[in-house]
Amino acid sequence: MAVWAADSLPSHQTLRGKLDLHAGKPPVLVTATRRIELEADDTESKVLADPRVNGFEVQVTGHFTAAGHFAIDPAHHHPLLVVQNGHLKLITYWCDVCSIRAYTPGPCACCQKETALDLRDPDEQ
Repeated sequence: MAVWAADSLPSHQTLRGKLDLHAGKPPVLVTATRRIELEADDTESKVLADPRVNGFEVQVTGHFTAAGHFAIDPAHHHPLLVVQNGHLKLITYWCDVCSIRAYTPGPCACCQKETALDLRDPDEQ
């Protein structure tokens, strides 16, 4: 894996690959040529810990770090998208009881029922 000096790090990039997630290990993006360890903020880290997204083809936006990892942009930029049938989809979670949408997995904020993975068109946030 390439390592850059801090003053020569590439700025903003978009990568595509398959998510490879294993409990207790950092999330990895598998591209045609390499495996790239992903770093993320708290929100995106929770999504990357969700086994339901393991194996999905994704598009991530961010930058490489000096350690050669790929730091995903903050969640408010929606930097992690799933590729489904050739279209980009936003990863969201939905409670069908309370009609509440969340951007991290877990129980509904209202009824505590586990939310369902719900891939949405980015324009429909």
